[in-house]
Amino acid sequence: MLINSNLDLICFLIKEQFSTFDGEDHECALWLLLKRSQSEDKAIRLQAVQDLASNSHWHDYQYGTVAQTCDQRTAIGLARSKDVDLRFFLPPPPLPKIKTDYPIEDELRLLLVSLPQSGLDPCVQYFTSLALRESSQTLAAQRGGLWCFGGNGLPYCETLGKIPSETVELFCLQALVQHSKISSHCDKIEAKGGLQLLQRIYQLRKDSAKIQRNIIRIIGNMALDERLHSSIVRAGWVSVLAEVMKSPHIIQSSHASRALANLDRDMVKEKYPDGVYVLHPQYRSSQPIRADILFVHGLLGAAFKTWRQQDIDRHLDEKASEREEDYSQCWPKTWLASDCPSLRIISVEYDTHLSDWKAKCPVEAHRKSIAFRSSELLDKLKAAGIGDRPLVWVSHSMGGLLVKRMLVDASKNPEMDKIVNNTRGIIFYSVPHHGSQLAEYSINARYLLFPSVEVKELSKDSPALKELNDDFLSFAKDKEFSVLSFAETLPTHIGSMIKLHVVPVESADIGIGDLIPVDVNHLNICKPKKKDAFLYQRTLKFIQDVLAQEL
Repeated sequence: MLINSNLDLICFLIKEQFSTFDGEDHECALWLLLKRSQSEDKAIRLQAVQDLASNSHWHDYQYGTVAQTCDQRTAIGLARSKDVDLRFFLPPPPLPKIKTDYPIEDELRLLLVSLPQSGLDPCVQYFTSLALRESSQTLAAQRGGLWCFGGNGLPYCETLGKIPSETVELFCLQALVQHSKISSHCDKIEAKGGLQLLQRIYQLRKDSAKIQRNIIRIIGNMALDERLHSSIVRAGWVSVLAEVMKSPHIIQSSHASRALANLDRDMVKEKYPDGVYVLHPQYRSSQPIRADILFVHGLLGAAFKTWRQQDIDRHLDEKASEREEDYSQCWPKTWLASDCPSLRIISVEYDTHLSDWKAKCPVEAHRKSIAFRSSELLDKLKAAGIGDRPLVWVSHSMGGLLVKRMLVDASKNPEMDKIVNNTRGIIFYSVPHHGSQLAEYSINARYLLFPSVEVKELSKDSPALKELNDDFLSFAKDKEFSVLSFAETLPTHIGSMIKLHVVPVESADIGIGDLIPVDVNHLNICKPKKKDAFLYQRTLKFIQDVLAQEL
């Protein structure tokens, strides 16, 4: 079957000119598309990749031909094509036989030991020492005894008969994630065979979504460096990422989408640093992006789970299949992308903790402050092209304070002023503009919940919060930002002993725009029950109104 009328005509002309050409029409079409996919003209090669991916009538051997002969750029483009056939990709190359008797976690440890250890970010040092300590204690744990894996600032000890290999591997991989955020360390990881080692672990740990997710996160970080792209492709990661893109699990597919976007320099000009995820579009698309929507979670939140649909009671008379089909693991990716397909939807992730006891990386306090997070995230957002298009911010809880701080900081930095000038609107879901009782509760119940830096910054009527709000309002009114605020009216259970209104209505009132109280608690204020629920429909209307010109 022919791809389109243009290829039909060209095949006819080729046969007319070369009477000895005896190939079938589809053979000619495939040859032309492969040739075009390597054209110097970008528009021609992008169309060729699209035509290759969209044709569902190739024979098995033709998929194999493409897999064997296409160049790196074409393979990445195919992997980022929606509904692409996985037969287009070669499987990962056979891994070399292990020459040592080291278990896989020891190979990881040896890779960590080979990476630079001095002058590191404290968080990288912490994770590296944690991983090395666990590996070295494996034998002791197998003999039984006390296993303390927290280190300074995280006093958590257990008596175990044996440490599972998967646990040790996870510690090592978490350390590698931190190392992979440093460009020079990525070079070392590649030079020491880290891409092949990670491929071996990935194939061995098919049953561990957490291990596989950490590995793909590392690949996504390494893909930020274009010098490593050829090594990543040669190690077989394109076929793996193309397969994971099809995963029904949004976290897995979004990690793969980020890695492939960082590899796709032919179509994507932005780069997505660690913790910045594109929820839509995750595939190549010919539809132009008109505006950006940026989601920023709050305390104990995450890039995906914060924005899931609210869990509701199932009724016996409802069909289970319908319930599962209608449920959204992440409503910005499903509902909003469907209603506003010309938007780029991004969600960011950063570590937050209610208690220092639970901190994953107990580094100096300023790293957890809103000021530090603002600086860190602004740099990442600039790399991701935030500010190049009209922009709407959507925030929950402390995420709203972070949004205000980022906008205030950006307004004082000429290199970031595009972010401010292109902001069209902001949505605040229960943001404690004037503080929260949570801070007071955490201090009074210090034996249950030790106050972290984030929570201390939320103290009711704190001078820092007042100054932030005043600074924000002083230029937000001048810029005429559209603002929509939602406020919770129901209390939230914090643990088993505390029940409180985390953000009272008066604290959720920023002083400009519309304020809408909703009968939900703090956790559910950003989780609509269903697509036609008021929370989602009012959010959608706000976005459509402020971006009316673009949409």
